[in-house]
Order: sequence, then structure tokens, then C-alpha cells
Amino acid sequence: MSEQPISNEIALRIALAARLFPELSIADFIEVLQTYLDSGLNEVALSRITVTNLKTALGQTYEIDGEEHGEDADAADIAALKKAVRILWGELDAVDQLPAIAAYQEGDMPGSIRVAVASNNREALDGHFGSCLRYLIYQLSTQEIRLVDIRSALEADLSPDKNAFRVSLIRDCPVLYIVAIGGPAAGKVVQANIYPIKKEAGGDAREILSELQHAIATSPPPWLAKILGVAAGDRVKNYKALV
Repeated sequence: MSEQPISNEIALRIALAARLFPELSIADFIEVLQTYLDSGLNEVALSRITVTNLKTALGQTYEIDGEEHGEDADAADIAALKKAVRILWGELDAVDQLPAIAAYQEGDMPGSIRVAVASNNREALDGHFGSCLRYLIYQLSTQEIRLVDIRSALEADLSPDKNAFRVSLIRDCPVLYIVAIGGPAAGKVVQANIYPIKKEAGGDAREILSELQHAIATSPPPWLAKILGVAAGDRVKNYKALV
């Protein structure tokens, strides 16, 4: 009998849990689970995984919940295992609480632009383009910064072209904020007419976007003026660059 394919729901749980073990690729993590779960990767099988099971499957050795299994692990390692198990069970509230999305319809904010922010936690700019969990999507004008969408990037790990998949998620955003981005990925972003802004230190997304908001209101640099639709002859020559 042919092996049943992994459902999208299970695939996303596995991708999210795998993020907690950066030394493993998602393919390696799936192989670990498949080796351990003889019945296959499905809802019932994942619901039976325990912290000790997962530790054993990953080939780690340390003490968990008072049972001796070898060397003691860092508290952070144990926390990662416990969080991974909850995610595999389907308890996605184990992931940090996401910010609320505000209602938005086209035309609500005249003169605004759409901005994507690479994020892993809450409402923070703290993600690398190629590995962030999600993109926070803001509509930004001189008067308001509105979070209008949150787009999960987990399925990118299942795509044959991860960078292209990620670009497709934010194609409607002419501006992208990231803490880091690789050369090939940056090329695809630029080819999609998205302007990447790297902020290595990261920080609160709204605080960082307020800089862009100020630039729009005062003297936008030529690239930003172009996005705003300002005619070439009317663009301010002297400005304080954002990057």
C-alpha cells in the first residue's frame, strides 16, 4: 500500500516544531519523526508523542521530568522539546500570541503604502527573510500605521523554491523590512519591485515604521517618492536616507 501523503495541517505543525531545532533541516526533522512513528505522520500519531519520546527520537540524552536519560540538558533545550510537543499535538497557542489585525479596505487610507516586516515574535522586526516565521503586513500613511494582515511563511519550507514562495507572499508590498537577507534572495525581492530595508538590530516594528512614516511626511528619498507616485521632476533631491 502506498504511503499516505502528509496533510497541510500536519505539515505546518511539523514545520513550526522544526524551527525550535535550528541545527536540523525540516527534512531531517521529518525523517526523525518518520523513523520514530511507524504508523506514519498523522493526527493520531502526533498526539501520542511525549517529551521523552521526542528526546529519544532526536538522539539527545539528558534528564527529563525526573527520569534519568543521560547528561543533564539546558533548561532551554527542555523548554524547546516541550514546546515542540505541544505544537505537534496541535496546540498552536504554544506559539507566541500574535497581534490583532485591524480591518482594512482598499481606499481606507489615501496616500498610504503597504509594508512587509519579517517577524518571529509578536509585533517585532526580528526575522531573516529566508527563515522568519511570518510577515507582518502594514498599511502606512502619514497619519496611521495599521496592521492589516499576518502571513505565515511556514509553507515556504515545503516549496521547491523557498525564496520565490516568500516573495509571492509579499508581492503586494513595495517595501520590506528584514534583519538580514542573502544575495540571491535580495535579487528576487528587487526583481519583484520590492525595496528591501535591512535593520540588523531589529526592534519594535511600529517604532521602526515610524521612521518611514516621518520620511513620507517630510522629504522622502527618491526610491520612496517613486513608490508614492511622485513625478521624477518633483522628487526632493536632498533628504536623510533611511538606510
